[in-house]
Amino acid sequence: MSEDLSHRIERLIRPEIRALSAYHVPDPGNCIKLDAMENPYPWPPELVGAWLERLRHVSLNRYPDPAAARLRQRLLTEMGVPAGMDLLLGNGSDELIQMLALAVAGPDRVVLAPEPTFVMYRMIAEVVGLRFAGVPLQDDFSLDTAAMLSAIEAQQPALVFLAYPNNPTGNLFEAGDIHRIIQAAPGLVVLDEAYAAFAGDSFMAALADYDNLLVMRTVSKMGLAGLRLGLLAGRAEWLGEIDKTRLPYNINVLTQASAEFALDHREVLDGQTEQIRADRAQLHESLAAMPSLTVYPSEANFILFRTAAGEADAIFAGLRERNILIKNLSPAGGMLSDCLRVTVGTPEENAAFIAAMQEILDL
Repeated sequence: MSEDLSHRIERLIRPEIRALSAYHVPDPGNCIKLDAMENPYPWPPELVGAWLERLRHVSLNRYPDPAAARLRQRLLTEMGVPAGMDLLLGNGSDELIQMLALAVAGPDRVVLAPEPTFVMYRMIAEVVGLRFAGVPLQDDFSLDTAAMLSAIEAQQPALVFLAYPNNPTGNLFEAGDIHRIIQAAPGLVVLDEAYAAFAGDSFMAALADYDNLLVMRTVSKMGLAGLRLGLLAGRAEWLGEIDKTRLPYNINVLTQASAEFALDHREVLDGQTEQIRADRAQLHESLAAMPSLTVYPSEANFILFRTAAGEADAIFAGLRERNILIKNLSPAGGMLSDCLRVTVGTPEENAAFIAAMQEILDL
Protein backbone atom coordinates (compact mmCIF):
# COMPACT_ATOMS: atom_id res chain seq x y z
CA MET A 1 0.00 0.00 0.00
CA SER A 2 1.39 3.37 -0.96
CA GLU A 3 1.96 6.01 1.71
CA ASP A 4 -0.60 8.33 0.08
CA LEU A 5 -3.28 5.62 0.08
CA SER A 6 -2.51 4.71 3.68
CA HIS A 7 -2.89 8.33 4.77
CA ARG A 8 -6.14 8.70 2.82
CA ILE A 9 -7.62 5.60 4.46
CA GLU A 10 -6.51 6.86 7.88
CA ARG A 11 -8.11 10.24 7.20
CA LEU A 12 -11.44 8.96 5.84
CA ILE A 13 -12.18 5.72 7.72
CA ARG A 14 -13.34 6.12 11.31
CA PRO A 15 -10.77 4.91 13.87
CA GLU A 16 -13.26 2.49 15.45
CA ILE A 17 -13.85 0.89 12.04
CA ARG A 18 -10.11 0.54 11.34
CA ALA A 19 -9.74 -1.12 14.75
CA LEU A 20 -12.33 -3.80 13.96
CA SER A 21 -11.58 -7.22 12.52
CA ALA A 22 -13.94 -8.41 9.80
CA TYR A 23 -16.24 -11.31 10.72
CA HIS A 24 -14.32 -14.37 9.54
CA VAL A 25 -16.02 -17.42 8.04
CA PRO A 26 -13.53 -20.25 7.43
CA ASP A 27 -13.56 -22.21 4.18
CA PRO A 28 -14.73 -25.72 5.16
CA GLY A 29 -13.18 -27.36 2.10
CA ASN A 30 -14.25 -31.02 2.13
CA CYS A 31 -14.68 -31.16 5.91
CA ILE A 32 -17.70 -32.41 7.81
CA LYS A 33 -19.09 -28.98 8.65
CA LEU A 34 -20.06 -28.73 12.32
CA ASP A 35 -19.03 -25.12 13.00
CA ALA A 36 -21.94 -22.85 12.02
CA MET A 37 -25.10 -24.12 13.79
CA GLU A 38 -26.75 -25.08 10.52
CA ASN A 39 -29.46 -27.70 10.07
CA PRO A 40 -27.55 -30.59 8.43
CA TYR A 41 -30.54 -32.02 6.60
CA PRO A 42 -31.43 -31.15 2.99
CA TRP A 43 -34.99 -31.38 1.70
CA PRO A 44 -36.11 -34.71 0.19
CA PRO A 45 -35.80 -34.79 -3.62
CA GLU A 46 -39.55 -34.62 -4.26
CA LEU A 47 -39.77 -31.46 -2.16
CA VAL A 48 -36.85 -29.89 -4.02
CA GLY A 49 -38.64 -30.57 -7.31
CA ALA A 50 -41.84 -28.92 -6.08
CA TRP A 51 -39.88 -25.92 -4.79
CA LEU A 52 -38.11 -25.44 -8.13
CA GLU A 53 -41.47 -25.62 -9.89
CA ARG A 54 -42.76 -22.86 -7.57
CA LEU A 55 -39.75 -20.70 -8.46
CA ARG A 56 -40.54 -20.99 -12.18
CA HIS A 57 -43.38 -18.55 -11.61
CA VAL A 58 -41.34 -15.90 -9.80
CA SER A 59 -40.87 -12.69 -11.81
CA LEU A 60 -37.17 -11.92 -11.53
CA ASN A 61 -37.59 -8.84 -13.71
CA ARG A 62 -39.80 -7.16 -11.08
CA TYR A 63 -38.87 -5.74 -7.71
CA PRO A 64 -40.16 -7.72 -4.74
CA ASP A 65 -43.04 -6.58 -2.56
CA PRO A 66 -41.11 -4.14 -0.31
CA ALA A 67 -43.22 -5.07 2.73
CA ALA A 68 -43.29 -8.82 1.94
CA ALA A 69 -46.90 -8.55 3.12
CA ARG A 70 -48.05 -12.08 2.30
CA LEU A 71 -45.01 -13.70 3.90
CA ARG A 72 -45.31 -11.38 6.90
CA GLN A 73 -48.91 -12.43 7.49
CA ARG A 74 -47.93 -16.08 7.24
CA LEU A 75 -45.10 -15.68 9.73
CA LEU A 76 -47.35 -13.91 12.23
CA THR A 77 -49.28 -17.17 12.49
CA GLU A 78 -46.41 -19.64 12.14
CA MET A 79 -44.30 -17.95 14.82
CA GLY A 80 -47.15 -17.56 17.30
CA VAL A 81 -46.98 -13.76 17.42
CA PRO A 82 -49.66 -12.48 19.84
CA ALA A 83 -52.69 -10.66 18.47
CA GLY A 84 -52.12 -6.94 18.13
CA MET A 85 -48.37 -7.32 17.52
CA ASP A 86 -46.63 -6.87 14.18
CA LEU A 87 -43.55 -8.15 12.35
CA LEU A 88 -40.59 -6.53 10.61
CA LEU A 89 -38.51 -8.70 8.27
CA GLY A 90 -34.78 -8.50 7.73
CA ASN A 91 -32.08 -10.02 5.55
CA GLY A 92 -31.19 -12.36 8.38
CA SER A 93 -31.08 -11.40 12.05
CA ASP A 94 -27.89 -9.46 11.40
CA GLU A 95 -29.75 -6.83 9.38
CA LEU A 96 -32.38 -6.52 12.09
CA ILE A 97 -29.68 -5.97 14.72
CA GLN A 98 -28.19 -3.28 12.49
CA MET A 99 -31.59 -1.64 11.95
CA LEU A 100 -32.20 -1.56 15.71
CA ALA A 101 -28.77 -0.03 16.32
CA LEU A 102 -29.25 2.59 13.62
CA ALA A 103 -32.67 3.53 14.97
CA VAL A 104 -31.34 4.36 18.45
CA ALA A 105 -27.82 5.56 17.57
CA GLY A 106 -26.77 8.84 19.12
CA PRO A 107 -24.02 10.49 21.17
CA ASP A 108 -23.19 8.42 24.27
CA ARG A 109 -25.97 5.91 23.58
CA VAL A 110 -25.23 2.43 24.96
CA VAL A 111 -25.96 -1.14 23.83
CA LEU A 112 -25.75 -3.62 26.69
CA ALA A 113 -25.58 -7.42 26.69
CA PRO A 114 -24.19 -10.20 28.86
CA GLU A 115 -20.96 -11.75 27.59
CA PRO A 116 -19.95 -14.09 26.10
CA THR A 117 -22.79 -13.86 23.61
CA PHE A 118 -23.44 -13.35 19.90
CA VAL A 119 -20.52 -11.27 18.63
CA MET A 120 -22.63 -9.21 16.22
CA TYR A 121 -24.24 -7.23 19.06
CA ARG A 122 -20.89 -5.65 19.91
CA MET A 123 -19.62 -5.44 16.33
CA ILE A 124 -22.71 -3.72 14.92
CA ALA A 125 -22.95 -1.35 17.88
CA GLU A 126 -19.39 -0.22 17.29
CA VAL A 127 -19.88 0.07 13.52
CA VAL A 128 -22.79 2.52 13.93
CA GLY A 129 -21.04 4.53 16.63
CA LEU A 130 -22.76 3.20 19.74
CA ARG A 131 -20.91 2.33 22.93
CA PHE A 132 -21.12 -1.34 23.87
CA ALA A 133 -21.21 -2.46 27.51
CA GLY A 134 -20.68 -6.16 28.20
CA VAL A 135 -21.65 -7.73 31.54
CA PRO A 136 -19.81 -10.99 32.31
CA LEU A 137 -21.87 -14.11 32.83
CA GLN A 138 -21.29 -16.21 35.93
CA ASP A 139 -18.89 -19.15 35.86
CA ASP A 140 -21.70 -21.55 34.87
CA PHE A 141 -22.73 -19.14 32.08
CA SER A 142 -25.92 -18.09 33.89
CA LEU A 143 -26.88 -14.43 34.09
CA ASP A 144 -25.32 -12.35 36.83
CA THR A 145 -28.62 -10.60 37.40
CA ALA A 146 -27.36 -8.25 40.08
CA ALA A 147 -24.54 -7.11 37.81
CA MET A 148 -26.95 -6.72 34.87
CA LEU A 149 -29.34 -4.59 36.92
CA SER A 150 -26.47 -2.50 38.25
CA ALA A 151 -25.14 -1.95 34.71
CA ILE A 152 -28.61 -0.98 33.49
CA GLU A 153 -28.89 1.57 36.28
CA ALA A 154 -25.42 2.99 35.59
CA GLN A 155 -25.42 2.87 31.77
CA GLN A 156 -29.10 3.58 30.98
CA PRO A 157 -28.81 1.53 27.75
CA ALA A 158 -30.91 2.32 24.72
CA LEU A 159 -30.78 -1.37 23.75
CA VAL A 160 -30.35 -4.56 25.76
CA PHE A 161 -29.78 -7.80 23.82
CA LEU A 162 -30.44 -11.17 25.45
CA ALA A 163 -29.88 -14.29 23.35
CA TYR A 164 -32.35 -16.96 24.50
CA PRO A 165 -30.86 -19.61 24.32
CA ASN A 166 -27.50 -17.91 24.45
CA ASN A 167 -24.88 -18.29 21.75
CA PRO A 168 -22.20 -19.66 22.14
CA THR A 169 -23.09 -21.24 25.49
CA GLY A 170 -26.39 -22.90 24.54
CA ASN A 171 -28.18 -22.30 27.85
CA LEU A 172 -31.50 -20.63 28.60
CA PHE A 173 -31.26 -17.86 31.18
CA GLU A 174 -33.72 -17.97 34.09
CA ALA A 175 -37.03 -16.49 32.94
CA GLY A 176 -37.52 -14.62 36.21
CA ASP A 177 -34.19 -12.85 35.76
CA ILE A 178 -35.18 -11.76 32.25
CA HIS A 179 -38.47 -10.34 33.50
CA ARG A 180 -36.54 -8.28 36.06
CA ILE A 181 -34.24 -6.94 33.35
CA ILE A 182 -37.14 -5.98 31.07
CA GLN A 183 -38.81 -4.16 33.95
CA ALA A 184 -35.62 -2.29 34.88
CA ALA A 185 -34.51 -1.33 31.36
CA PRO A 186 -35.14 2.30 30.33
CA GLY A 187 -34.88 1.39 26.64
CA LEU A 188 -35.68 -1.56 24.40
CA VAL A 189 -34.98 -5.16 25.41
CA VAL A 190 -34.53 -7.55 22.47
CA LEU A 191 -34.90 -11.28 23.13
CA ASP A 192 -32.95 -12.98 20.35
CA GLU A 193 -34.63 -16.37 19.95
CA ALA A 194 -32.62 -17.63 16.99
CA TYR A 195 -32.63 -21.15 18.45
CA ALA A 196 -36.26 -21.16 19.60
CA ALA A 197 -37.04 -24.26 17.53
CA PHE A 198 -34.74 -26.31 19.78
CA ALA A 199 -35.60 -24.70 23.10
CA GLY A 200 -38.37 -25.33 25.57
CA ASP A 201 -39.32 -21.72 26.22
CA SER A 202 -39.99 -18.39 24.52
CA PHE A 203 -40.84 -14.80 25.40
CA MET A 204 -43.06 -14.32 22.34
CA ALA A 205 -46.25 -14.38 24.44
CA ALA A 206 -44.76 -11.79 26.82
CA LEU A 207 -44.84 -9.13 24.08
CA ALA A 208 -48.32 -8.21 25.25
CA ASP A 209 -47.06 -7.63 28.81
CA TYR A 210 -44.29 -5.10 28.14
CA ASP A 211 -44.15 -2.02 25.95
CA ASN A 212 -40.31 -2.13 25.67
CA LEU A 213 -39.90 -5.79 24.62
CA LEU A 214 -39.13 -7.07 21.11
CA VAL A 215 -38.57 -10.71 20.10
CA MET A 216 -36.25 -11.64 17.23
CA ARG A 217 -36.35 -14.94 15.35
CA THR A 218 -34.73 -16.44 12.26
CA VAL A 219 -35.58 -19.29 9.92
CA SER A 220 -31.88 -20.11 9.50
CA LYS A 221 -31.75 -22.75 12.23
CA MET A 222 -34.93 -24.39 10.88
CA GLY A 223 -33.01 -25.48 7.78
CA LEU A 224 -33.29 -22.28 5.73
CA ALA A 225 -29.94 -20.61 6.45
CA GLY A 226 -29.38 -19.90 2.77
CA LEU A 227 -32.50 -17.73 2.57
CA ARG A 228 -31.21 -15.11 5.07
CA LEU A 229 -34.57 -14.30 6.62
CA GLY A 230 -35.01 -12.86 10.09
CA LEU A 231 -38.02 -11.39 11.82
CA LEU A 232 -38.60 -8.93 14.62
CA ALA A 233 -41.89 -9.10 16.53
CA GLY A 234 -43.35 -6.39 18.71
CA ARG A 235 -45.58 -3.38 18.92
CA ALA A 236 -46.28 -1.61 15.64
CA GLU A 237 -45.26 1.73 17.16
CA TRP A 238 -41.67 0.51 17.63
CA LEU A 239 -41.47 -1.42 14.38
CA GLY A 240 -42.73 1.55 12.37
CA GLU A 241 -39.82 3.66 13.58
CA ILE A 242 -37.21 0.90 13.16
CA ASP A 243 -38.56 0.19 9.65
CA LYS A 244 -37.37 3.65 8.57
CA THR A 245 -33.76 2.35 8.70
CA ARG A 246 -34.55 -0.57 6.37
CA LEU A 247 -33.24 -0.44 2.83
CA PRO A 248 -36.00 -0.89 0.21
CA TYR A 249 -36.64 -4.37 -1.17
CA ASN A 250 -34.45 -6.04 1.47
CA ILE A 251 -36.27 -9.38 1.15
CA ASN A 252 -35.79 -10.56 -2.42
CA VAL A 253 -38.38 -12.38 -4.51
CA LEU A 254 -36.65 -15.77 -4.28
CA THR A 255 -36.46 -15.58 -0.51
CA GLN A 256 -40.12 -14.58 -0.23
CA ALA A 257 -41.30 -17.37 -2.52
CA SER A 258 -39.00 -19.98 -0.96
CA ALA A 259 -39.97 -19.10 2.61
CA GLU A 260 -43.68 -19.32 1.76
CA PHE A 261 -43.08 -22.69 0.11
CA ALA A 262 -41.14 -23.95 3.15
CA LEU A 263 -43.96 -22.90 5.47
CA ASP A 264 -46.37 -24.84 3.27
CA HIS A 265 -44.29 -27.87 4.25
CA ARG A 266 -43.67 -26.97 7.87
CA GLU A 267 -44.01 -30.62 8.91
CA VAL A 268 -40.71 -31.41 7.14
CA LEU A 269 -38.87 -28.65 9.02
CA ASP A 270 -40.47 -29.67 12.32
CA GLY A 271 -39.49 -33.32 11.75
CA GLN A 272 -35.87 -32.31 11.17
CA THR A 273 -35.93 -30.18 14.32
CA GLU A 274 -37.15 -33.11 16.42
CA GLN A 275 -34.43 -35.30 14.95
CA ILE A 276 -31.78 -32.71 15.84
CA ARG A 277 -33.09 -32.49 19.42
CA ALA A 278 -32.83 -36.27 19.78
CA ASP A 279 -29.37 -36.30 18.22
CA ARG A 280 -28.29 -33.48 20.56
CA ALA A 281 -29.10 -35.63 23.59
CA GLN A 282 -27.06 -38.53 22.21
CA LEU A 283 -24.15 -36.27 21.27
CA HIS A 284 -24.16 -34.67 24.72
CA GLU A 285 -24.10 -38.08 26.38
CA SER A 286 -21.18 -39.25 24.22
CA LEU A 287 -19.13 -36.11 24.95
CA ALA A 288 -19.93 -36.23 28.67
CA ALA A 289 -18.49 -39.74 28.81
CA MET A 290 -15.04 -38.33 27.95
CA PRO A 291 -13.40 -37.69 31.34
CA SER A 292 -11.23 -34.74 30.35
CA LEU A 293 -14.15 -32.66 29.03
CA THR A 294 -16.66 -30.40 30.76
CA VAL A 295 -19.83 -30.47 28.66
CA TYR A 296 -22.41 -27.74 29.16
CA PRO A 297 -26.19 -28.22 28.85
CA SER A 298 -27.72 -26.94 25.62
CA GLU A 299 -31.18 -25.86 24.48
CA ALA A 300 -29.84 -25.01 21.00
CA ASN A 301 -28.56 -27.08 18.05
CA PHE A 302 -24.96 -26.99 19.27
CA ILE A 303 -23.00 -28.05 22.34
CA LEU A 304 -20.27 -26.09 24.12
CA PHE A 305 -17.57 -28.06 25.89
CA ARG A 306 -14.37 -27.23 27.74
CA THR A 307 -11.18 -29.21 27.28
CA ALA A 308 -8.38 -29.74 29.75
CA ALA A 309 -6.29 -26.60 30.16
CA GLY A 310 -4.31 -25.72 27.04
CA GLU A 311 -5.70 -28.56 24.88
CA ALA A 312 -8.42 -26.81 22.85
CA ASP A 313 -6.19 -25.67 19.99
CA ALA A 314 -4.64 -29.12 19.58
CA ILE A 315 -8.02 -30.86 19.62
CA PHE A 316 -9.41 -28.37 17.09
CA ALA A 317 -6.38 -28.94 14.84
CA GLY A 318 -6.64 -32.71 15.26
CA LEU A 319 -10.26 -32.65 14.17
CA ARG A 320 -9.40 -30.46 11.18
CA GLU A 321 -6.71 -32.96 10.17
CA ARG A 322 -9.45 -35.59 10.21
CA ASN A 323 -11.67 -33.38 7.99
CA ILE A 324 -14.03 -32.30 10.75
CA LEU A 325 -14.59 -28.59 11.29
CA ILE A 326 -16.00 -27.26 14.58
CA LYS A 327 -15.68 -23.84 16.23
CA ASN A 328 -12.62 -22.99 18.29
CA LEU A 329 -13.71 -20.39 20.85
CA SER A 330 -10.58 -20.57 22.95
CA PRO A 331 -8.76 -17.70 21.16
CA ALA A 332 -11.49 -15.35 22.44
CA GLY A 333 -10.03 -15.88 25.91
CA GLY A 334 -11.71 -15.08 29.18
CA MET A 335 -14.56 -17.41 30.07
CA LEU A 336 -14.24 -19.18 26.71
CA SER A 337 -10.61 -20.21 27.18
CA ASP A 338 -10.21 -23.92 26.37
CA CYS A 339 -13.76 -24.03 24.91
CA LEU A 340 -14.90 -25.63 21.67
CA ARG A 341 -18.40 -25.65 20.15
CA VAL A 342 -19.82 -28.38 17.94
CA THR A 343 -23.01 -28.18 15.87
CA VAL A 344 -25.34 -31.16 16.03
CA GLY A 345 -25.00 -32.90 12.68
CA THR A 346 -26.53 -36.00 11.17
CA PRO A 347 -26.08 -39.25 13.14
CA GLU A 348 -23.29 -40.21 10.75
CA GLU A 349 -21.53 -36.86 11.16
CA ASN A 350 -21.90 -36.98 14.93
CA ALA A 351 -20.48 -40.52 15.01
CA ALA A 352 -17.48 -39.44 12.94
CA PHE A 353 -16.89 -36.49 15.28
CA ILE A 354 -17.10 -38.67 18.42
CA ALA A 355 -14.77 -41.29 16.90
CA ALA A 356 -12.25 -38.57 16.03
CA MET A 357 -12.47 -37.11 19.55
CA GLN A 358 -11.87 -40.53 21.09
CA GLU A 359 -8.85 -41.03 18.85
CA ILE A 360 -7.41 -37.59 19.65
CA LEU A 361 -7.97 -38.04 23.39
CA ASP A 362 -6.64 -41.60 23.23
CA LEU A 363 -9.78 -43.10 24.77
